[in-house]
Amino acid sequence: MLMVDVQERLLPAISGHEDIRRHILRLSRASEVLHIPFSYTEQYPKGLGPTDGEIFSSLPKEARRFEKNHFSCCDEEGFSDFFELTSPNRIVLFGIETHICILTTLLDLLARGRKVVVAADACGSRVTRNADLALKAAAAAGALVVPTETVIYQLMGQSGTAEFKALLPLFKD
Repeated sequence: MLMVDVQERLLPAISGHEDIRRHILRLSRASEVLHIPFSYTEQYPKGLGPTDGEIFSSLPKEARRFEKNHFSCCDEEGFSDFFELTSPNRIVLFGIETHICILTTLLDLLARGRKVVVAADACGSRVTRNADLALKAAAAAGALVVPTETVIYQLMGQSGTAEFKALLPLFKD
């Protein structure tokens, strides 16, 4: 999983940011329960601040942080090397802003042969229309664009497991 730029000074300006936060918290929990590697980025944290506090406190202990200044995560030093070493073929992508860093990163990941799944309701932009257009572009480029619930159920694969029982309460609200 890759969470992009969900920072304390940027998140409040994002349309629907409370719902986005809720979906990101679900993805973080799923990553922990299902033992899926989790990485996150912070765009120019000196100006935009650190990752949102509530989200940061929910991240898996092994979460890998990347500080960046490029809009595409793939252009940041060390990022591509890390993903080459860990070699995830499928990357679940979410964060902000959809029409800038999410879309740019997604296009670069697809160009590098990765399969990208976008948790659409865990993404956002200051202007909803910008996010909507970017998600359409992502799907047209070859990414799978689905809700967080779909992402998590696909990762679980089946019911009746301890993981399923641990994650089911996330969807009962």
